Amino acid sequence: MTSGERDRKDAERARLRAARRGAEPVPMVSEVLLATAAFGVPAGGTVCAYLAVRGEPGSAGMLESLRGAGFRVLLPVVAGVGPLEWAEHTGALRAGPFGLREPDGPLLGVGAVAGAALVLVPALAVDRAGVRLGQGGGYYDRTLPLARGPVVAVVRDEEFVESLPAEAHDARMSAVLTPGRGVVRLPL
Repeated sequence: MTSGERDRKDAERARLRAARRGAEPVPMVSEVLLATAAFGVPAGGTVCAYLAVRGEPGSAGMLESLRGAGFRVLLPVVAGVGPLEWAEHTGALRAGPFGLREPDGPLLGVGAVAGAALVLVPALAVDRAGVRLGQGGGYYDRTLPLARGPVVAVVRDEEFVESLPAEAHDARMSAVLTPGRGVVRLPL
């Protein structure tokens, strides 16, 4: 990636973070259930998800809708700088790094993402080719190559964009999920 592309990535992150600061919450409660149906996640299947922070689309209600529909929900746990660990979300949460809340249960290991029928990931933006712009820490880029199920970026409608700068290590998305468009399979 050239320094100009790196600068563009940093500028996009700054712009998107600023836009989220004043934005209304987007709970994504019913939308995630549409995603499980769109990808044929079986009853009792495992869904890797996240607990939204800092204006990300999603909510605790989103996680409860998945659990209420009978899905096993795993949430990420940051442990070091490698791929994300995973733990089952049963309702109890504890404080984690970077202002995150994490499940209070036992760690299932980094490989738990491989058993998920669907992986929902936060993003600042995603483009039509499946390029995801994250927060910049690289945790998901190190984790998502282990996933076997579809990987779906969850963003606001305006965060689904034409194109984003990409590096070779950036994990590509199978689809994007927005409140207004629902599931859009990628690349377009």
